[in-house]
Amino acid sequence: MKRGTPLMIELYTWNTPNGRKISIALEELGLPYNVHPIDIMKDEQFAPDFLKISPNNKIPAIVDNDTGQAVFESGAILLYLAEKAGKLMLDGSAKWDVLQWLMWQMGGFGPMLGQAHHFVKFNPDVSEYATNRYAKEAQRLYGVLDKQLAEKAWLAGDEITIADIATWPWASRFEWQGIDYNDFPNAKRWYIACAERDGFKKGYDVPSVGAEIPMP
Repeated sequence: MKRGTPLMIELYTWNTPNGRKISIALEELGLPYNVHPIDIMKDEQFAPDFLKISPNNKIPAIVDNDTGQAVFESGAILLYLAEKAGKLMLDGSAKWDVLQWLMWQMGGFGPMLGQAHHFVKFNPDVSEYATNRYAKEAQRLYGVLDKQLAEKAWLAGDEITIADIATWPWASRFEWQGIDYNDFPNAKRWYIACAERDGFKKGYDVPSVGAEIPMP
């Protein structure tokens, strides 16, 4: 984590895809931050002090010591940090390319892959219908990702943005989703390019230490 005086951002997080979005963003932006692990396996997200920051009892959440602003929901936090640092966002009409792919992740790539984790990885025998449904939806979403990256270096164009940072941590759990990146060569190229960046390596390792990025 970046350390400075003062520690501008207080990050409340756990080692989930949504949590890693924010630690990766903070590393990429070079903003100093302090980590507060919220162990969701121990229901620490229901603690009264945390609920004051994140009333939906979900990680991640931040408090900006510069302004006193608290922000919850990973998409909102990414937008806040990008605006604060003046980075990882495109200008003019290209801004909408970033925002639409960010919303694609928030509305589809994250939630649907979360269901794939539940049914494909952890509960494949609970419902054959649900397992097949979310396995197929994971394949479809990776197809959308692959098609976009056939034409663009990054999701929104020639520069990395918060859209990539939002999407990649979910893509890093490809094994849980039954995804073979050899079927999606453009997404594989992009995934590796992200994984090789120092900000992604450092941000992936928060709050746990020693976490290794899965490589296809």
